[in-house]
Amino acid sequence: MLLQSPFKKVLPAEPQEAASHLANSPVTIEDTGLESGLLLNLLLKHLYDGDALTLHQLSQRIGLRGSIIQALLSEGKETGLVENRQASSAGQQRFSLSGEGRRQAQTLLSQSGYLGPAPVPLHQYREVCCQQSSRNHQVTKSNFAAAMEGVVVPEGLLEQLGPALNSKRPLLIYGLAGTGKSFLCRQLNRIFQDEVLIPHAIAVGHHIIQVYDPHYHQTVENALTQEVSDALLAQSTDARWYRCRRPLLMIGGELTLSMLDVSFDTKSRTYRSPIGLTANNGILLIDDLGRQTISPKAIFNRWILPLEEGRDFLSLPSGEHFEVPFEQLLLFSTNLAPNELVDEAFLRRLGYKVNFGPLEPESYLKIWQQNCDAFELNEEPGLRDWMLAQLYPETGKPLLPCHPRDLLSIVHDQVKFNGLPPVITRQLLKQAWDLYFVKG
Repeated sequence: MLLQSPFKKVLPAEPQEAASHLANSPVTIEDTGLESGLLLNLLLKHLYDGDALTLHQLSQRIGLRGSIIQALLSEGKETGLVENRQASSAGQQRFSLSGEGRRQAQTLLSQSGYLGPAPVPLHQYREVCCQQSSRNHQVTKSNFAAAMEGVVVPEGLLEQLGPALNSKRPLLIYGLAGTGKSFLCRQLNRIFQDEVLIPHAIAVGHHIIQVYDPHYHQTVENALTQEVSDALLAQSTDARWYRCRRPLLMIGGELTLSMLDVSFDTKSRTYRSPIGLTANNGILLIDDLGRQTISPKAIFNRWILPLEEGRDFLSLPSGEHFEVPFEQLLLFSTNLAPNELVDEAFLRRLGYKVNFGPLEPESYLKIWQQNCDAFELNEEPGLRDWMLAQLYPETGKPLLPCHPRDLLSIVHDQVKFNGLPPVITRQLLKQAWDLYFVKG
């Protein structure tokens, strides 16, 4: 039921400063919360990949202070795995693997292909994730309206959706295709204008699971990829974490049961984070519910406990079980009738169900004007009255928010192709109508 200009992108407000104090930079190996053996193995793999690296380069790659890297290098040299190499052209000492170190690194890489920053321990991830929960932010009518500035929100919809965002229960949005369900969900993150910390990876025992996904996590500042000076060796914020905007995951017909649990990629030999873990501290939208190969009932069965308790129980392919927070706004969107998807018992668990229907003429015309402006099109006199009083009633089509953008884009194409004045005439709109809607 919402639509924005096809050209003018509505940007979220500038985020507030992240709670960086939640992840202070470790000074010693003990401060990392990880076993030295895990860190040394990661160091060996980086040296194998980089051949010969300086202390600064290793610090950048692993995301830990130079004092910690130096301690690991000393341990590696004592065990005969690491050797000193000729200094770089800048005069910096370089380090490489011995023959035994290379053999051990090859074995490690055959078991786990992870080659990134050091992970954070699971217990620290749990603490930071829970402290960053969006549930800690009260959504009010005023900040909801402010976040939706520039978006046409039909009367009554705000009152239905706003309270749902303060609930811990999931939200089901249903209605005709083209009523703006998916569009609305993409805008909800604009309500939360703060930053969150997302770890590159977490450690579960000796296993490493990458959490950060550049496709879903929009970084505000990335200390691991920007030009880093010697300040990295004495920074106050843990470089194993990314400052990000709250994530938004939209999963549609491609959803499978395996995406709900940790999986192991045999090609890269790395563990893949499930979508619930990736979406923590943000929004998870299951779009086109009912169009997946997995049934809605199976999806709900899998998430009944996480939804009720705010925590999820995951397992590694090796059989090791562990617990993570389930801290996201969970949304479901469907074009199908809810009672055709699941039974009444499951619908009760969803809590909020909001129906999206056709627009009232006033809301429709606001969206129409937004798109006229975006396409830089004028209208011939009486066009709107003719459209609402004759064109729509004669064809029996509902007033849907997707129509203005789609119809006017066709008119715009016709104007450009035929070299016509940028004016919407009855003839041009009728041609667009016939091209857009399937007859019969």
